[in-house]
Amino acid sequence: MKDILSLIDWSNEMVLELIKHSSAIKKNPENYSDVLHNKTLLMIFEKPSLRTRVSFEVGIIQLGGYAVVMETRDTPFREKESISDTAKASSRYCDIIMARLYKQEDIEELAENATIPVINGLTDTFHPCQILSDLFTIQEKKKKLKGLKLSFIGDGNNNITHDLLLGCSAVGIDISVGCPKESVPQKWIVDIAVEKAKKNISNVEISNDAKKAAANADIVYADTWMSYHVPKSEKEARIKLFQPYQVNEELMSLAKKDAIFMNCLPAMRGYEQTAEVIDGKQSIVFDQAENRLHVQKAIMLKLLNKI
Repeated sequence: MKDILSLIDWSNEMVLELIKHSSAIKKNPENYSDVLHNKTLLMIFEKPSLRTRVSFEVGIIQLGGYAVVMETRDTPFREKESISDTAKASSRYCDIIMARLYKQEDIEELAENATIPVINGLTDTFHPCQILSDLFTIQEKKKKLKGLKLSFIGDGNNNITHDLLLGCSAVGIDISVGCPKESVPQKWIVDIAVEKAKKNISNVEISNDAKKAAANADIVYADTWMSYHVPKSEKEARIKLFQPYQVNEELMSLAKKDAIFMNCLPAMRGYEQTAEVIDGKQSIVFDQAENRLHVQKAIMLKLLNKI
């Protein structure tokens, strides 16, 4: 494995191995404090970031390395210099790249031309680091993955939904997406998830009924209705479209009594979920956020052949 660009090719064994390493790193971080001594992570940001930037930067420092931050607006990236040239030049300076871009094809071009590992820190289509962290968090909370049901409620055509479909189907979690018919996941991604689910004896369901999706769920997941690539001019229309898919106490009551609530953050109370849900006892959103650090350490160590 040279790069992590999505979870399309990830198997059950690969996910479980990464979870094992993430758990070891979380329990004994001091054992890994010098493993990436003098290694340099280049972080390329075309999109805004809090958790991705802080967790990767803290992660590489705690592993003994260094981080260089490149905001594309301050560079010739794509405008004066091609993505392929950026990849080739950066490979001469650094040991690993994490990029947070708009287009999936751009990060694929970056990886194709880089001679060092490239990590997708988020594109409009995929967000693999987040979902690997989510699966680690679910394993911590539920002590298993296979046989659980995850319900995603909201915008079906977004990066979180897509990699949740691929990640859950890889580990045997049933996934039920409740979303408007105007915002369903991309069919080619659903088709891959369905095939993966067959191998792992789990189910993939896409429904326009939020209540049906949430019924008997072990995990209820929400994400923003306004992804970074969505124009602000569409905000009012999207609020109207997604309001019936808000995760509130009534919807949570349809899930199992011990269900957990997840949101990858940032979250807007009163939009994709109510304050009562995200600030309630079933919410694990900050445990989920913390685990980005541990999993991303494991990802960097894995790609650099240190674990």
